[in-house]
Amino acid sequence: MKSWILRFLCIVTLLSLFGCHRAPSPQFHAQDNPELLSEWGILHVDGGTLRLAEGVQAYRLSTPLFSDYAQKLRTVWLPAGQSAQYSPSSAFELPVGTVISKTFFYRRDASQGGRVQEAPAPSAATLDLRAVRLIETRLLVRRQGGWVALPYVWNEAQTEARLTRAGATVELIRVKADGAEAPFPYLVPDSNQCAGCHAPNIKAGALQPIGLKARHLPVEQLEAWSTAGVLRGLPAVTALPRTVDWSDEPIELEVRARAYLDINCGHCHNRSGPADTSGLVLDASATTDVAMGVCKPPVAAGQGTGNRRFGIVPGRPDESILLYRMESTDPGAMMPELGRSLAHDEGNALVRRWISAMPGTCSVSAT
Repeated sequence: MKSWILRFLCIVTLLSLFGCHRAPSPQFHAQDNPELLSEWGILHVDGGTLRLAEGVQAYRLSTPLFSDYAQKLRTVWLPAGQSAQYSPSSAFELPVGTVISKTFFYRRDASQGGRVQEAPAPSAATLDLRAVRLIETRLLVRRQGGWVALPYVWNEAQTEARLTRAGATVELIRVKADGAEAPFPYLVPDSNQCAGCHAPNIKAGALQPIGLKARHLPVEQLEAWSTAGVLRGLPAVTALPRTVDWSDEPIELEVRARAYLDINCGHCHNRSGPADTSGLVLDASATTDVAMGVCKPPVAAGQGTGNRRFGIVPGRPDESILLYRMESTDPGAMMPELGRSLAHDEGNALVRRWISAMPGTCSVSAT
């Protein structure tokens, strides 16, 4: 009798263990905002690995947004049987119930203690938690009334992330390639600040995805989604708007610089965006040099100009307001003004080279 009871208890224990490790399924919350990221079922920690739930798809951008050298695992989940509608210029139309996630992480430095290094871009839909430090996961959730932004901050054990609507500051030390250390505050935006980037039309004021535009996504990604029925209305490859990888050296310098400015600045600096009063257009729609700031005086002078006369001065990057603001880390002058504490040395070097190679001069009379 005792032997039978013992076997029964062993079976119950094993079943319980298997149940605990069953991969979660994505859950759409139409109204409530769960305190824990795990309640969405989009990502789950399996031992020492961060994994995606079934049906959640990872994607990447040809040129990603700079965020203090953090890497990002990007995912999108659509309700069963639903699909996205292709658009040639704006963000895809995604159905109610869609959940987009972006998990920010660094490579762990061997010495720990808040020290992190730039990590390689994720090549798979999993992350080895022994090798990376998770910082935050941001969700964009498509509800009946529109998109809602929810920031979740990971605990030190990397077992769970908690909703932090008021934002947070994580003190980190960036270990550069040469071993030099640079302390910086990693700033998790609050829910309201998310609208600073994700409301590309100032009049509408509605949140929208930034990266899920045709030009930002690799062709193979678009084709795979179309074949799988996730994306409808995809035109022939030859008709697709394209951007490039800003770091791909063989590509023309101007093309790469424009791609970098588009993803990092274009969501505000477009013809209907929050920075439309500046008259500076840095997304893919800019067709004239003046729109991009060449020999264009600022609308309002002040600290943000660095006492420079024009947005871009051909051949003179150190006299250009655009580069001054990109290189600055002063909150009163830097651009973008949200999403970073550090300057992006490599991206700034690209824009510097682009301006240096520009022909022409700016006349004083242009002021």
